[in-house]
Amino acid sequence: MDRPLDPPSAPTLAEATRVWAKIGLLGFGGPVGQIALMHRELVEQRRWIGEQRFLHALNYCMLLPGPEAQQLAIYVGWLLHRTAGGLIAGALFVLPGALVMLALSVTYAVYSDAPLVEAAFFGVKAAVLAIVVEAVIRIGRRALRNRAMVTIAALSFLGIYVLRLPFPVIVLLAALTGWIGARRAPELFRPGGHGSAKDAPQSRGVVDEMFDRGELAHAEPTLRRALRVLAVGLPVWLGPWAALLLIAGPHSVWTQIASFFSVMAVVTFGGAYAALAYVAQAAVGVYGWLAPGEMADGLGLAETTPGPLILVLQFVGFIAAHRAPGALNPLVAGALGALLTSWMTFAPCFLWIFLGAPFVEALRANVRVAAALSAVTAAVVGVILNLAVWFGLHVVFREVTPLTIHGIGPDLPVLASIDWRAAALAAAAMAAMLHFKVGMARTLLACAACGLLLVHFV
Repeated sequence: MDRPLDPPSAPTLAEATRVWAKIGLLGFGGPVGQIALMHRELVEQRRWIGEQRFLHALNYCMLLPGPEAQQLAIYVGWLLHRTAGGLIAGALFVLPGALVMLALSVTYAVYSDAPLVEAAFFGVKAAVLAIVVEAVIRIGRRALRNRAMVTIAALSFLGIYVLRLPFPVIVLLAALTGWIGARRAPELFRPGGHGSAKDAPQSRGVVDEMFDRGELAHAEPTLRRALRVLAVGLPVWLGPWAALLLIAGPHSVWTQIASFFSVMAVVTFGGAYAALAYVAQAAVGVYGWLAPGEMADGLGLAETTPGPLILVLQFVGFIAAHRAPGALNPLVAGALGALLTSWMTFAPCFLWIFLGAPFVEALRANVRVAAALSAVTAAVVGVILNLAVWFGLHVVFREVTPLTIHGIGPDLPVLASIDWRAAALAAAAMAAMLHFKVGMARTLLACAACGLLLVHFV
């Protein structure tokens, strides 16, 4: 007979801090890799949280806007060590990747015109196109479980690509569809998720033992506590935006960065790829912060860093401020723009957890809310497909022309402007990732090397 496991010991805040730092440094591979890393560290090896409660927390984080892996870290840190634990877990999850991304952004701004760097990024863009196509397929398989979800995804794609509807409008329309659909045809809008806590293996961790002993009073929902979190969290998050609006005015690049990314933090359901579709079109077409190909460069950089993929937004903020520095040194302005972008993007993640986690049970029991968010996930597939098409047009073709009627309509490629080198490299990258299952990092490196060869010798 197997000897029963000894009860897990509760970690100190210092011990937990070291583990969160380790997770932040090793958090490569996007949300799937980061969640797998946390499961191995927190559930299997250290038994700080049981399997059921881990999946329960993960499914809640999947309902929120923003990076679900970081929010899961905040959630577990908050359960273990209250607000301080959540702050440390969430900050260390992002900080290593943010520092690496800042260094890469500086390098890009200084050396992007160098022939070797430009040639390498020619290859990186082809790899990014393959990565986004793989994301469409992976998320679509999970989210598009029936014709209703496929229809929502298709309408979402047409809405953003042809009608140019803003991403927040698409999210709201999808949520409304799911809310109504839960009453008319509940079987079509039943959410999926990463797993069911009900079906998870019976394993208990430190947090479960703490619940049994009544040591988690901070996890009990109260209106007073929720109002206190809002009273502190909202000014901390939006304070920089309000100060910039008063000091610099609404047309300053700093105010525009704060305003735009604070909105994105509320509507980024579906992770970085969904947000990037809207950010790419706004940063290029509305604000003029970036050229079309530079968004693909930023995503390529973000794929090589630890931490959440949404760090690509930090690259956008850096370039935007670097090109409109005012009286500041351009690199200093870029660094401040990156910091401002990161603050507006990640600060609300703490607010969502500290405010909503105590009410998780009530939220998960609400069938119509779950159905609304299931429809949003389906719409996200269409948004990411739009991102793949957008990248494809600007990577494979040198020239794109809009076909607009009364201000709406899709962008179409000028067929004579096709770059056969980019098309061939993108096709090879897709074959490597989709058929031969080559990893993301190896594909990026191989495409960068091929870009150097193609640009200089073909």
